Amino acid sequence: MSHLLHRFLVFTLVAVCAAALTTQVQAEDTKPLNVLLITSGCCHDYDFQSKAIQLATEKAGVKAVWTVVNDGGKGTDAEIDFYSSENWADGFDVVVHNECFAKTVNPEYIRSITKVHKSGVPAVVIHCAMHTYRNTDIDDWREFLGVTSRRHEHQAHYGVTIAKADHPIMRDFPEAYTTPMDELYVIEKVWPNTTVLATSKSEKSGETHPVFWTNQYGDARVFGTTYGHSNDTFKDAVYLETLTRGMLWAAGRLE
Repeated sequence: MSHLLHRFLVFTLVAVCAAALTTQVQAEDTKPLNVLLITSGCCHDYDFQSKAIQLATEKAGVKAVWTVVNDGGKGTDAEIDFYSSENWADGFDVVVHNECFAKTVNPEYIRSITKVHKSGVPAVVIHCAMHTYRNTDIDDWREFLGVTSRRHEHQAHYGVTIAKADHPIMRDFPEAYTTPMDELYVIEKVWPNTTVLATSKSEKSGETHPVFWTNQYGDARVFGTTYGHSNDTFKDAVYLETLTRGMLWAAGRLE
């Protein structure tokens, strides 16, 4: 099968799945989803990624109201003012974390975020969120994520192997799927309440790592993916569909 034909079939499949997702979600809950997106930091085009996520939910027929907090600059060390209120997540159905602050280490600040999620606020964690606060000594953020990672392998087009085909997030995921150019994160630890949904294998090291998963953190559902480095990934229909399904599942809108 040619690469062009393969891509055509994948996009056709995603279009069909998006239509099915729209029907399923609307049948279950037509109330708009109130989404908080926290984004910024080093290394990525967060403006583009933020718009891509919002457009993906719209194309899937998901009614959503978005609040985007793009704060902290483009460095690796920042404490976002938005988190200074104890009630920073009040009113939101799900929080999407797509920030990248590896050198922020303040335990009190980090726990002001994690304690809110542990009390029941659902979350989606994307790519560099896994390396955010990686230099800190405490494990609260890592337990919240569901995985521990401090580094990544090379960029490549990685094949994805489904581990839980019957999970609502992965139910319509293509059996044969290769990512756009992206990074494979090295996962040091999978936390006890994490369920791995899919993995990728490095052709260089031979190591296999989780790339999509769910986590139960206290009373909160968390969906995570280590993919999301490049703008090409945020143009990919399969990836965006999976993010949308993960967000809906975390918020209790997809079962």
